[in-house]
Amino acid sequence: MITSRNSPNWTKRPDLTLIAEMVEPSTRVLDIGCGDGLLLELLTEEKGVDGRGVEISQEGVSACVSRGLSVIQGNAETDLYDYPDGAFDYAILGMTLPALHQPREILLELLRVGQRAIVSIPNSGFWRHRLYLLFEGRIPDMGAHSTGWYDTPNLHPCSIRDFVILCRSLGIVIERRVQLDARGRATRFRGTGAFANMFGKQAVFLLSKNS
Repeated sequence: MITSRNSPNWTKRPDLTLIAEMVEPSTRVLDIGCGDGLLLELLTEEKGVDGRGVEISQEGVSACVSRGLSVIQGNAETDLYDYPDGAFDYAILGMTLPALHQPREILLELLRVGQRAIVSIPNSGFWRHRLYLLFEGRIPDMGAHSTGWYDTPNLHPCSIRDFVILCRSLGIVIERRVQLDARGRATRFRGTGAFANMFGKQAVFLLSKNS
């Protein structure tokens, strides 16, 4: 059982601890959009994984390199296609899917380069987001930390239910599905998760190909 560390980044990203718990020890891992490398560092030190990362920002790459991690600067929407089939045991995409231009295609690519994929998403169906839109008449932040709707990185916001339905349409198997509430508490759910779709602020999914 991995426990989160005393770092502000772990508090801001409760999905990272849950993602780390889903990864088996001594496996090959590709972390796409790995940021400052916090997750990769944990997986390397505590699970002995052979970890690689892709990060679009130079600042993030520099932070990863300073941690001694193997990370390259790249864009998932163009560079992921260069990896061979089944090159990794896990392909991880944390809180990045809504910011991609082609989320459907990237989801399929994750399961091409990885035997399994782990994806975390912000839930646009979260009850606070619904009430904010209802009473304020404005688009909620949804964890993008933008100054307004016009500069949010989330091009394709989706709810937990949206994501589950997309996986079904693509024939993707959801091995594990967990919602995280506003306090970061994790609860597993089934189906499209009506309760999770309302009360989950984020969700993490362990995915595999339909054999």
